[in-house]
Amino acid sequence: MNKTELIAIISENTGVAKKDAEQVLNAAIDAITAAMVNGDKVQLSGFGTFESKQREARVGRNPHTKEAIEIPATRVPAFKASKVLRDAVAK
Repeated sequence: MNKTELIAIISENTGVAKKDAEQVLNAAIDAITAAMVNGDKVQLSGFGTFESKQREARVGRNPHTKEAIEIPATRVPAFKASKVLRDAVAK
């Protein structure tokens, strides 16, 4: 499923126009992104938790030359599914 298909499903299930459903979905994605950029967690009960995690600096290897490469520390997005979602998918 892609974003367009998700918008269509939201529109059908809620009875709102596709344009309005798209605006709501975009606003939700923007709010989650902004919270993660600020280092906050976004917890959606029954769905999961979005957060940003710090990945430490480490030494990697170039697979072609086997040369050591310093990989800098960075923040990465993470999602942890709730038990309700994990159980629903497992069925």
